[in-house]
Amino acid sequence: MRLAELSTRSGVSTATIKYYLREGLLPPGRRVTATQSEYDESHLQRLRLVRALIQVGRVPIASAREVLTALEDESLDHNSRLGTAVWALPHGPQAPEDDPATDAARHTVDALLRRLGWENAQAYGADSPAYRMLVTAVGTLSRLGYPCAVDDLAPYARSAGQLAVADLDLVERYESPDEQLEAAVALTVLYEPVLLSLRRMAQAEESNRRYGQGSSEA
Repeated sequence: MRLAELSTRSGVSTATIKYYLREGLLPPGRRVTATQSEYDESHLQRLRLVRALIQVGRVPIASAREVLTALEDESLDHNSRLGTAVWALPHGPQAPEDDPATDAARHTVDALLRRLGWENAQAYGADSPAYRMLVTAVGTLSRLGYPCAVDDLAPYARSAGQLAVADLDLVERYESPDEQLEAAVALTVLYEPVLLSLRRMAQAEESNRRYGQGSSEA
C-alpha cells in the first residue's frame, strides 16, 4: 500500500507517519520510485503500537524508541524481549533513597514478594522499574499514615496475578511471536485506563451494596 492508504487504514495523518519514519519509530517502506515507497501489514501493525505508546500512553519519543528497539532485539528470548520492552515504559518518579520510609517500604515489598512466591529476579530486582515504582507507592502510603502492611497489599497482589493471566491470554490470541510482543506492550498501555475505570466502578457498586439505600447498614 502507498502512504495515503497507510494513513487512511491507520487513522494517522501522512505528516505524522513521515515524522515517525524520520524518528525511526516506523521502518522505511520498500522504495518503488525516487519519491514513493510501499508499505505492508507490518507497518500498519507497528503504527498501531506507536499510536498506543505516544498518542494514548503519552510515552515520550525517546522512551518509545527504547521500547521498539527492545522488541526488535533478536539476541534476546521471547520473555526477555517482552521484559526489556516493558521496562522501557515510563514508570513514574522514584522514591528518595535518603528517606527512612523508602527503606521500610522496600522491606515491606520484599516480604510481600516472598509471601506470594514471586521470585523472578529480573522483574523484582532492585533495578526493576516496576519494583521501584511499588516501593515508591508503599513509601508514600506509609508517610501519609495509610494502610500498607503486607496483609493490606496481598489482596491487591493476588488480583494482579489473576489479571496477568488474562493479559497473556489476550496476547496469545496473536499468532507470531513478534505480534505477541507488540500486542503485549500495546495492551499494557491501553488496558491501564480500563483497569482504573473498572476499579472505580466496582468501588461504587460495593459502596452502594454496603451503604446505599436498602443495604443492611443504611
